[in-house]
Amino acid sequence: MAIVVFIKTISLKPDRFGCLNRQKIKTNKMESLKDKVAVIFAASGEVAGAVARSFAQHGAKVYVTALNLNAVKALAEEINTNGGRAEAGKVDALTETEIDSYLQKVIAENGQLDMVFNGIGSYYQDAGSGIPTTIATFEQFLNPLQRICGSQFLTSRVAARYMIQSGSEGTILLFNASMARTKTPNMAGFAAACAAIEGLTRVMAAEFGQYGIKAICICSGALMETNKIQGMINDFAKLAGISPGEMALNYTRFDILKSGPTLKQLGETAAFLVSENGVAFNSHVVDFDCGKLNLL
Repeated sequence: MAIVVFIKTISLKPDRFGCLNRQKIKTNKMESLKDKVAVIFAASGEVAGAVARSFAQHGAKVYVTALNLNAVKALAEEINTNGGRAEAGKVDALTETEIDSYLQKVIAENGQLDMVFNGIGSYYQDAGSGIPTTIATFEQFLNPLQRICGSQFLTSRVAARYMIQSGSEGTILLFNASMARTKTPNMAGFAAACAAIEGLTRVMAAEFGQYGIKAICICSGALMETNKIQGMINDFAKLAGISPGEMALNYTRFDILKSGPTLKQLGETAAFLVSENGVAFNSHVVDFDCGKLNLL
């Protein structure tokens, strides 16, 4: 009996490095966070919005919350329109009862909580940023400590409770600015808050690790495309009597690379850190700045 063997030929094309592509990716859809559940606080902001979009693109079900319900509803609609899964809710990230009630709802609906991110910020004048330490009021000094670090503390610890109760071996992803490790004048309160968030990250990683919960902090450099940074540049330029272009150099003069970080890159970094591929990162403060000469 004759045996006929059919051989399928595959055309291999070299990539840009001259190597043959022997395996093709079956799909372009990113699913590193498939079946994961995420809650994003202060999602009306540009940073948290970028993280929410990235989590959803990688397959996670995303709950986006903020005081501005209309803003997060628009974000959720955008995510859903683009093929993701998102739900919006109104939550004050400085009120523990609201945080607790919302996370309880998430657990009730899904039985799990895999990652939380809080992108809360503070208006720079309220935080005394740009004001000499000898002139800034005690209230201005405390503002970022209470608002930024305080909110990170509240959302993180409530999330940890529900992760422990549900057996979710999730990730608490905190956020701060590189001001914690630069020598920048007139930023006493904000710099203190940023340093406090880094300390909080390490403490929580040590406490919650026994339950399989990670705590990581993204420490971001100035995101030049954001409205907040552009607003600060314009305001500080007026105070200094120089052009916005000259003031902008203060944010980029220590860059190692020609280009700085973007919102999209921040979202992708966050998605990597909370995925299985980022398991080696725990208790770490991850510098997100493309490299800075003046960073400790």
